[in-house]
Amino acid sequence: MKATWQKDGFRIRLAKASDVDDYYFQNYCPLDKGVARLTGCKEHFTKEEVTSFFLKAIEETDRYFFLIIDPNGKIIGESVINAIDWDLRRANFRISTGLNWTSFSFNLRAEKAYLRAGFKREGVLRDAVFDRGKYADDILMAILEDDWRTLTVDS
Repeated sequence: MKATWQKDGFRIRLAKASDVDDYYFQNYCPLDKGVARLTGCKEHFTKEEVTSFFLKAIEETDRYFFLIIDPNGKIIGESVINAIDWDLRRANFRISTGLNWTSFSFNLRAEKAYLRAGFKREGVLRDAVFDRGKYADDILMAILEDDWRTLTVDS
């Protein structure tokens, strides 16, 4: 598997244990309140919680944990492939937005970003999230290998 991609000075690469301190200090000190809301997570994490999550995530063999790095070397985000179904349609893979990284109906920018990246809308869990005093939908999206292959060109 290709482990690093680069465009316009931005890089996406697999996370490694030596990234743990930068990951915490550059993204959780403090965690942006808007990010917490749009991703459905709490607003404060201890360093121990983040470190434990990060080190466990990079050791897991059933998912890939990538970091997004800006041209100055700062970690500005992450991308996690939680599920690849290698047996679906003869080794076709499926990358899905999961419960931890999903698009809520109040986060139109996230849904548009998934659609621009080639994901397809697969379903809606109606009123699955309670946000700011009202219910919102959880939008399920995925991209399959054939979709991905039509979007990518190996360099």
